[in-house]
Amino acid sequence: MRFSIVRGITLLIVASLYSQAQDTPAKELSSKETQGMPPRAAPTEYLSHIQVGSVTLAAEFTGHSVAPPEGSYESEDFVVVEAAFFGPPGSRLKLSYQDFSLRINGKKEPTASQPPEFVLKGLKDPQWEPPAAKEKSKTSFGTGGGGQNDSSNAPVHMPIALLRPIQQRVQKASFPEGERALPQAGLLFFTYRGKTQNIKTIDLIYDGPAGKATLPLQP
Repeated sequence: MRFSIVRGITLLIVASLYSQAQDTPAKELSSKETQGMPPRAAPTEYLSHIQVGSVTLAAEFTGHSVAPPEGSYESEDFVVVEAAFFGPPGSRLKLSYQDFSLRINGKKEPTASQPPEFVLKGLKDPQWEPPAAKEKSKTSFGTGGGGQNDSSNAPVHMPIALLRPIQQRVQKASFPEGERALPQAGLLFFTYRGKTQNIKTIDLIYDGPAGKATLPLQP
């Protein structure tokens, strides 16, 4: 009887520890409130701006560059727009990344803005260099000097200890959500895996509580 009780308690403890280990990484990211980033001094500080009702929408296209205040990173699968709303003193506006879409090269169907969680996994730090690959042994036989199974050809990923702070910075700098006092600014993300050199025209489309507007951006 005593063995059964001890065994049951042990199983509960193991299950609890396993659950915590599985949930901790997700909680670390999801618990970080999306706060946006400091807006610039005025709408004219951005390359493009437009009046939307009683407020002004300002924005700047940064391509595959993801640039929160604390650094500059890259995303191969997404392009980024730094957007901001300005308004009269005391004005407030309900904000959401879902109010935005991006039309690239006049495409009929614009690309919807994506939540920051989709971008975090693929972030890269251009300043980080992977450890140098070990030299292939010149004394090895029968390998053919680097076949398809050569482990040195495997992609090297940034250690999670270095990637996690980057993810948190980008999550925090993403476009803020909810009703906020203006001005507010943050990063918007749109799926695009091509080269930015192939972009000839680009329009940021807003359809939200402030009204509707199409803001041409500089590629």
